[in-house]
Amino acid sequence: MDGVLSQEEINALLNNPGGSFAPSPAGGSDSAVEPLTPEEKDAIGEIANISMGTAATTLFSLVNRKVEISTPVVSTATWDDVVRKYERPCVFIRIAYTVGLDGSNILVLKENDVKIITDLMMGGDGTNTSGELGELHLSAISEAMNQMMGSAATSLSSMLSKTIDISPPVADLIDLQESVDEGAIDEFLAGEFVRISFKMEIGDLVDSEIMQLYPVSFARDMCHAIAKNMELDAEEAQIGVADTAKKAPNPTPSPAPAPAMQQPQMDMGMMNPQMMNQQMVNPMMYQQPVNVQPAQFTPFTGEFAAQFAKENIDLIMDVPLEVTVELGRTTKSISEILDFAPGTIIELNRIAGEPIDILVNGKYVAKGEVVVIEESFGVRITEIVK
Repeated sequence: MDGVLSQEEINALLNNPGGSFAPSPAGGSDSAVEPLTPEEKDAIGEIANISMGTAATTLFSLVNRKVEISTPVVSTATWDDVVRKYERPCVFIRIAYTVGLDGSNILVLKENDVKIITDLMMGGDGTNTSGELGELHLSAISEAMNQMMGSAATSLSSMLSKTIDISPPVADLIDLQESVDEGAIDEFLAGEFVRISFKMEIGDLVDSEIMQLYPVSFARDMCHAIAKNMELDAEEAQIGVADTAKKAPNPTPSPAPAPAMQQPQMDMGMMNPQMMNQQMVNPMMYQQPVNVQPAQFTPFTGEFAAQFAKENIDLIMDVPLEVTVELGRTTKSISEILDFAPGTIIELNRIAGEPIDILVNGKYVAKGEVVVIEESFGVRITEIVK
């Protein structure tokens, strides 16, 4: 020790005159952050599981590859733990919540994984990973995370029963030791934070680990919001049961059964004791028989069906259908589309003079050729596709 107090120690002494110095935990709080309970860790794991499951579905639509994200592993860590464990350099993506929650989290991805994802997004096969990670990669991964975490925020909104929104994510290439922007991650540099680890697989191209970092205070706030929402749901359910019980009508006595059909009575004096005993044992023997016959239906003849088929088709004759004439198609990458300008020629996958496709409500039904009618284009049907 050189005997010189740091600025953090001076601030602590000024805020606590006469007291002993205790380093401030993450987030700048003056009191030590209590560790998460097992129940809070389980709640955070469930939140992360639902959120990243929705995010994986969104990523699948962006890269057109099967995406699997494993069950999260929740733990607490320090900045030194992350520096020792994760490979360098890596990409930090900061996502801040602007509506519904007050805080932010950081998603950590490996540099090579980002190159593969961005190459797939641009129409490649995921193998173009040579060269340095540039602004184009960071912009593409930011947009991917914007859509992924936006869908995760929607899932979180359902869990908390309130609107959750995020700001556009910011991506940076970090080597974890030399180029860390302390202003951007100051809440993670001191004390412990929550680390959620996932295993991510994208087809046969990516088999890696990603991390999501939360300040302990922010993670605990989410747990408390979930618990409060569950309590409100339970109270509403109890109120609903009580209201239902109040509105339920008083039970009324069931009506007396209708008297059975009276049978011709016999003079008791004319019945011998044996007949009286049989009637008491099996009274159904003395009821009138019921006539039961199988049901019969009129068969549907061809004329009957044709008549109603014509009437039914007449009902939909006025329904409008969209007719589309497709001249041809092609596939372009995002970079090629960004280079479009007036005068750019796009080559289609169809030879000049080849029949064009005619679609009705998106369904291919016929082939034809382009004609000119006065000053308008038209199409002459040459073949009906069955």
